[in-house]
Amino acid sequence: MMSPRISQSIQDSIAVKQAILNNPDFQNRIRQAADMMVESLRHGGKIHFCGNGGSAADAQHLAAELSGRFYFDRPPLNAEALHCNTSYLTAVGNDYGYDLIFSRLLRGTAKPGDVIVGISTSGNSKNILNAFETAKEMGVKIIAMTGETGGAMKEFADILLNVASQDTPRIQESHIMIGHIICELVETEMFG
Repeated sequence: MMSPRISQSIQDSIAVKQAILNNPDFQNRIRQAADMMVESLRHGGKIHFCGNGGSAADAQHLAAELSGRFYFDRPPLNAEALHCNTSYLTAVGNDYGYDLIFSRLLRGTAKPGDVIVGISTSGNSKNILNAFETAKEMGVKIIAMTGETGGAMKEFADILLNVASQDTPRIQESHIMIGHIICELVETEMFG
């Protein structure tokens, strides 16, 4: 016996992805995000990812796809999620405040021409907004992956990938799909 809740969740997820499929402008922005990363990596840059909760898991996942491998064996790419050092995270969170965890590390590890990818379903995560402010000051390019409105992050983004939904799980499912597409494009462009 099929559960209506299960079927509805699957249909809702498909509908959000269908909206991306039917939106050539959104697909062009996905391509631009991949191109921005390739440009950075080809010039010795780094891709920094950040997010909170499920978006932190997505940030770490996508960084691993680039720094490890995606579809085929190839050299590693310089990509990292900014939250992976728990000693740093807890020290800076305690000493300076949680809102500064990403911006402080970005200031210490980024250089002009790098790219930061901030992932937030609301687009309003204060620690990501602070990281984006720091990125602007440092000449780091900004990709924002958000929900429908783009939140406050849209004001900072060089490229805004705002999924047309207000449902957190559906947005996150589309974020990982978009991230996988970007990883595939980057890997193919870098290594053929």
